[in-house]
Parts: sequence; structure tokens; C-alpha cells
Amino acid sequence: MNRRKAVQCLAGFFAASPLARAQQDLPYSGERVPALEDLVNVFEFEPICKMRIPRQNYDFIAGGVDQEWSLRHNREAFDKISLRPRMLVDASHLDLSLTLFGDKLSCPILVAPTAGHAQANPEGEFATARAAAATETILILSTNSSHPLEKVAEASNFPKWFQLYPGPDLEGTWERIQRAMDSGYKTIVLTVDAGYNSHRERLLRNRLRTQTPPGVPSPQSRRARVREEETSTPSRPAVYGLTTTLMHKLDWRFFDELKKRSRVPVLIKGILVAEDAELAVKHGADGIVVSNHGARYLDYAPATIEVLAEIVDVVNRKMPILVDSGFRRGTDILKALAIGATAVCVGRPPLWGLGAYGEPGVRRVLELLRTELALAMGLCGKANLSQIDRKLVRM
Repeated sequence: MNRRKAVQCLAGFFAASPLARAQQDLPYSGERVPALEDLVNVFEFEPICKMRIPRQNYDFIAGGVDQEWSLRHNREAFDKISLRPRMLVDASHLDLSLTLFGDKLSCPILVAPTAGHAQANPEGEFATARAAAATETILILSTNSSHPLEKVAEASNFPKWFQLYPGPDLEGTWERIQRAMDSGYKTIVLTVDAGYNSHRERLLRNRLRTQTPPGVPSPQSRRARVREEETSTPSRPAVYGLTTTLMHKLDWRFFDELKKRSRVPVLIKGILVAEDAELAVKHGADGIVVSNHGARYLDYAPATIEVLAEIVDVVNRKMPILVDSGFRRGTDILKALAIGATAVCVGRPPLWGLGAYGEPGVRRVLELLRTELALAMGLCGKANLSQIDRKLVRM
């Protein structure tokens, strides 16, 4: 071996050593995970969550529908809105609190309904409920919770809301609503944008990889074909292999009946156009959640921050308006409040926190967002939520 070759080998040895790697700004690894307190924004939780949970679980949390245009656009749309800060304003006593349906919250940031928290951590919704309570905010529990709704209700004394997917039939739907109200859930959030199971390509590929050898039709494709054959009749065409939920054949009459049967406020989640917001007002909804389901059902649905203004203008303060899908920064939340939202719901970031660090991670995510919102309000000269209006944004 000549001298040059020896130097190259020595350099390779040092480059591969753990000491050398520690000096580089590398992605997180199993040997290099930061302390929870060292994370400075909610984006930093995602790669740690991805590293610590099974790939198919991460893809379920992270993925959108089809080519995920709406998933990307949910974030890009915030860049089209800038803030108009005011100076020489006394903002020394910041107050982010608000009251929703009789319950006082520390800030206008709620945990959006998301399914299967146990995919991120075995404690699942129990941990999320406790973290939300610790930050004095609302968890909206998904119908597809990993744990029974009654048990999650017992996880903390802070109020919780219940998100409803109708099904499997009307009787089962009424029974589930009764269980939620009997367990103390203070509000029902009816999701109306999930009548058909969406085409989430990450999940479909994961199922193919885990369930079938190459070249063999998957169980999903066989079941879809059977469903199509079973639903084919001479007078009605096949359903093209689509899978549906009860929601796909319900209309506003269902909502009217739901209102009659509920002794708690009922919100409608999934509104994206002013026409539906007008109907929500007409039918007596207690609130609206402007949502594209985190870009998980219809690709090329608009970003919620884009359509929020038209819905706010139609509702005209007749009911609270919440909004979700893509919120990751305190400035994102401030923009929505300025346009007219009452509060914002966040879905994926709490799951990132849960997958990365468990219950403390969820709490840290919520605290970071609350701190960022407070800072943005203070720098814009807004001491409380009532001072925030549309003059604060340039759209």
C-alpha cells in the first residue's frame, strides 16, 4: 500500500466513525435523538415520529389522497397571506383564552379528530386526552379511536368533543351518539366529506407489500370485485369497485334528525364552499369546521385558508367557525383568526408528538403552537383575540 492509499483509508475510517458523524447536521437516527426540550418547532417532531413507529403507521398518519396535491397546497396557501403588524400598541398583557359552548380554553387551538392514535403510541387517545387537558384545550375524539370512547372520556376531567362518522347503519349511528352524550362529551362534530373511501396510494402500496407476494392480486382487489358483482343489477350499474360509507347516501334530512336527537351542540365538519355554509345556517348547525380532511379524501380540493373568507362572510357571526388542514405555525393560526375563524384544529402535529415522545410530546407540540401564536400576536400589536380582525392580513 502506498502513502496516498493509506491516507485515503485513514480518512474513510474517521468519516465513518460515530464521533465524526456527531459533528455533522445529519437526520435523526436511533443513536441521535434530541431531548424533547431541544425541539423548537412542530416540524421537528415528524422525522423522529417517522423513525420511531412502523412505516405503515407513519404513512397512515402522513399520507394524503392520490398524488397529494392538496396535501402540499394546504401548506403553500399560507405563503400567499402576509401580516400587517401595528406598532406603538400596548400588547403587554397577552390573553389567548376563549370560551366555546360554555367551556373556557387557554387558547384557540384544538386537537382535530384523527383516527387510531395507538398507531403512534400504545397509550393512544388516553395520552392525547391528558396532554390536551394539561394545556386546557379540547380533544375532538374520532369515531375511529383506538380506545373506547367511554374510556377516553375518563382519561381526564377536561371537556371533550366527539367526532361522528355515521354508520354502519342509522340505528348504530343513534346508539353511538347516545353513548357519547352519556359519557359526557360536550359537542358532536359530524363529518360530512367521507361518503366514499378515498384512494390513498401510500396505504394501498403498504397493503400490497405486506399481504401478497409479487404478481398476486391483493385481498383488497378481490373484495372490491366481489362488491361490484354483488351490487350489479339490470337496472343499476356497478359501483366501479368503490367502497362507500353510510354518509354517501345521506342528506340534510339526516342532519335535521341528528339535531333533534342530540342534547348537545352539533357542528358540521367538511364545509368548503359558501353554499353549504348557508345551508348549515339554515338548518340550525351550532358551528362549522372548514376542512378538507387533511387532504385525505379529495385531491385538488382547495386549501381551507383559501376558502375561509367566503364562509366567514356568509355565516356572518351566526355561529363559531373552526378550521383545520395544514396548520403548523402560530402565524398560520393568526392568519385564520384574522380572516374570521373562531379557533383552529391541528391533526398531524399532535400525532407526531405522540409518536416521537408519547404524552409529553403531544403537550410540547401544543405548547409550541400556543407560544408561537402569542409571539405573533404580540409582535402584531394584538393583546387578545377580540382585537384580531381582517385588517391584520394582506391576502
